[in-house]
Amino acid sequence: MLHRYNEDLADLREVNWFHMPTKKPTISSSHSASKPTQKTIAEITGLAVTTVSRALQGDEKIAQATRLRVSKVAEEIGYVPDRAAQRLRTGKTKVVSLILDPHNEILGFGNSLITGVAHALAGTDYHLNVTPQFLGGDPIEPVEYIVRNKLADGIIFSRTRPFDERVRFLRERSFPFTTHGRTEFGYQHSYVDYDNEKFAYESVLRLMQKGRRRICIILPPNQFTFHQHLNYGYMRAIRQEGLQSYIPGGISLDSDMPEVFEWAKNIASSPEAPDGFICPGETSFLAIANGYRQAGKARGLDFDAVVKSSSQTLHQIDPHIDNISEDIQEAGVLLGTNLLKTMEHPDGPFEQTIQDPDITFPSLKSFQD
Repeated sequence: MLHRYNEDLADLREVNWFHMPTKKPTISSSHSASKPTQKTIAEITGLAVTTVSRALQGDEKIAQATRLRVSKVAEEIGYVPDRAAQRLRTGKTKVVSLILDPHNEILGFGNSLITGVAHALAGTDYHLNVTPQFLGGDPIEPVEYIVRNKLADGIIFSRTRPFDERVRFLRERSFPFTTHGRTEFGYQHSYVDYDNEKFAYESVLRLMQKGRRRICIILPPNQFTFHQHLNYGYMRAIRQEGLQSYIPGGISLDSDMPEVFEWAKNIASSPEAPDGFICPGETSFLAIANGYRQAGKARGLDFDAVVKSSSQTLHQIDPHIDNISEDIQEAGVLLGTNLLKTMEHPDGPFEQTIQDPDITFPSLKSFQD
C-alpha cells in the first residue's frame, strides 16, 4: 500500500484507488459478509474455480466471453487477488517500489512524482509502495532491504550518481529498475532524466540578454550526476559569452532556505555581489530574492534570475519571473511506464528518456533561432 504522507491528499492515500469497483455489488447477502475470493466468483458464475483463476489471468484458452463475464463479476463484488497466495504461486509480488528522495529544492516534487507513477500503473496488477530516503542516509540500504526481502518486482529511485552503487547492485542481481537521472556506467539501463545542461546554458544566455555579467548558479552537491550536467551547461555559456562565473562554496541546492537567505543577504552588500542567478528550484530563488530584498536590492533593477519550476506556485508569487519548467508528474508517468517495460523485458532494450526544458521566456525570441 502507499504510505500516507499527507492526510489531506485523499487521491494519494491508497495506491489501489484505481482498482476500486465502480458499481455497487449486485450479489446476494450470502456472498457479502466476507472477503470475495475466486471461489465466490465461481459460485456466482457457475464456473469451476480453476476456470475462474485462468480467466482472471487472461488465459486465451478461456473463451473471451467467459473472461469478460468473470472480470465483470470480480469488479462488481470488489474482488482483489490474494497477494500472498499470488506471490507463492508466481514468485511475483505485483509491487513497484518508489524510493523517494527529499528534493526540497522543488515545490511539490514528491506528490507530483507519486501521482505520475500511479497513473502509469493504473489498469495494471501492480501496486505502489513508497519508501522515503532521508537526507544523509545511506542510499543503498532501502534498495538492499527491498531486494533481499523480495518486497517488490521493480524499483524506481532518483538522485543518481555517476557510478551509482544502487545501479551496480541491481544490475548484478538482474533486478528490474529505472532511475530518475543518468549514470556514467558503460552498460545500459533504463532512466528518465531532465536536460539540466540545456537548462543551465539557456539560463545564462537569458541573463546575458538582460545585461547581467556576473552570474551565479546554485548547484546540487557534487556527488550527483545532475551537478555535472548543470555545471557543463553553465560553464559552456559563461566561456562562450565571456561572462563572470560565481559558484558559491558555502551553500548548495540542498541547503536550508534560512541558510541560503543569510548567504544572499550578506553577499548582496559586497562588491562581489552577483547580478544574475540561476536557480534549479523554486526554494533557492525565494530565499535569494528575500535576502537581496533585505539588503535593499530589487529584482529587475539590481539583479535578475532564471528559475526551474514544476508548478504554477512561483508564477502566482512573481508572475514576471523568468522560469523554465520541469514536468515532474510527466517524469513519474515515464518512470512507471519504462519500469513496466523493463520488468517485461529484463534483458532490454532499455527505455531511456530525456525531458526537454520548456523554454517560454516572455517577450524574447527563442535562443535557438
